[in-house]
Amino acid sequence: MAEPAARLCCLGWDFSTQQVKVVAVDAAMNVFYEDSVHFDRDLPEFGTQGGVHVHQDGLTVTSPVLMWVQALDIILEKMKALGFDFSRVLALSGAGQQHGSVYWKAGAHQVLTGLSPGLPLHQQLQACFSVRDCPVWMDSSTTAQCRRLEAAVGGAQALSRLTGSRAYERFTGNQIAKIYQQNPEAYALTERISLVSSFAASLFLGSYCPIDYSDGSGMNLLQIQDKVWAQACLGACAPHLEEKLGPPVPSCSVVGPVSSYYVQRYGFPPDCKVVAFTGDNPASLAGMRLEEGDIAISLGTSDTLFLWLQEPMPALEGHIFCSPVDPQHYMALLCFKNGSLMREKIRDESASCSWSEFSKALRSTEMGNGGHVGFYFDVKEITPEVIGRHRFSPENREVPAFPKDVEIRALIEGQFMAKRIHAESLGYRVLPKTKILATGGASHNRDILQVLADVFGAPVYVIDTANSACVGSAYRAFHGLAAGTGVPFSEVVKLAPSPRLAATPSPGASQVYAGLLPRYAKLEQRILSQPQELLG
Repeated sequence: MAEPAARLCCLGWDFSTQQVKVVAVDAAMNVFYEDSVHFDRDLPEFGTQGGVHVHQDGLTVTSPVLMWVQALDIILEKMKALGFDFSRVLALSGAGQQHGSVYWKAGAHQVLTGLSPGLPLHQQLQACFSVRDCPVWMDSSTTAQCRRLEAAVGGAQALSRLTGSRAYERFTGNQIAKIYQQNPEAYALTERISLVSSFAASLFLGSYCPIDYSDGSGMNLLQIQDKVWAQACLGACAPHLEEKLGPPVPSCSVVGPVSSYYVQRYGFPPDCKVVAFTGDNPASLAGMRLEEGDIAISLGTSDTLFLWLQEPMPALEGHIFCSPVDPQHYMALLCFKNGSLMREKIRDESASCSWSEFSKALRSTEMGNGGHVGFYFDVKEITPEVIGRHRFSPENREVPAFPKDVEIRALIEGQFMAKRIHAESLGYRVLPKTKILATGGASHNRDILQVLADVFGAPVYVIDTANSACVGSAYRAFHGLAAGTGVPFSEVVKLAPSPRLAATPSPGASQVYAGLLPRYAKLEQRILSQPQELLG
């Protein structure tokens, strides 16, 4: 896959749960090279399943740090063998699975700064980590540490106001606290703690790369307004933590030139820039090119909302991060567990297992569903924390069943009304210029997208996001090169492929949902106020 010599480019990396992936993007924003190394398949000696080790308690989940290092060796050697022209790389950036942490042993920095181009990275870094199996985002073993952190700052809401989220088991501060408590020797030997993103950037930099504001927002440690470490949170987690983390930096920072190791071993140009790496979710926001007022909805097994916020209002649900592309703004993430599996269940029950029958039901029922409202949570929902199915008549009486076509519309309208209500509770507002970007399986169903456009009162676009974190990282590398000039991210990526318009709001939609949305919110509160045993 040798490329024309004149093609200047940026590389975007993604150190995700199951693989390391790379794309090359040229100055016209075209992806012209991509490759990946799959951990389970290509590095079977590490014995991972889905890229991780699930421990006996079923709660602790880790990944071997040297597996990530070796994967980078393999992919770079593969690119070299295919004739990839590294001399044309202007800059690189990347993403890492959020929340995971890497523990560099005392003396590791010296090794990083003196890498020998004659040897692969994994051979040189073998003794550089005080914790060889790193906690990752799937870990849920730190409940005690979460409660302690919330107590230290005055409760869950206070922690959310400070750091953008209440305490979550997977968040890095709580993972660090657990390592300090259970393995104090390893903690004492640690000279630097990186996120997966800043660890990967450090490999390219040949020096410790700072944590960026956006991925740093997923730690329960960063004050998202002032963009400094929250002293009360650091103190609640572990001693000497600030010096082990180092100061955080803006996400668009050029952190330095690529290490001479890559210049000599692979032919990178000496002035190739490394732009701070960030988390995979923030990098996906960049890959989808969200702008102020936009919203992205991933309609998958669980449904995830990405929001662009100017003035966030942190709450007990959802997460607020610093924006990866605009240091003055924010992004929010909301996750809804009852996504495609719930849609498929109602399809099977009410549309004879047929998506075309499901779509026909949406087309044959009116906006607002004649006042019928439904809540469908077969597994315990995260946003809000509730389980069960609840149906309400136009008079707000709870009823045991709906006609099949009403049931289908109640499900889809309810799912999208919930998303709008909870987005607005975090400070999101639909603007006249708002675009909704829909991805995931259900984004192929035009009738579902029509309901989405109607409920939000905004046009819905579809976009290919197969490599959004990777491509977003390459876009961010270009932005890093231009960031010193004050050029906005949207200007840098204006040549990138445009999303495709899929649905626009129906006439009268705003009036219908202006009345229905407050009613839905009140009914949700009514369900939440019921005794918990009635919700099963």
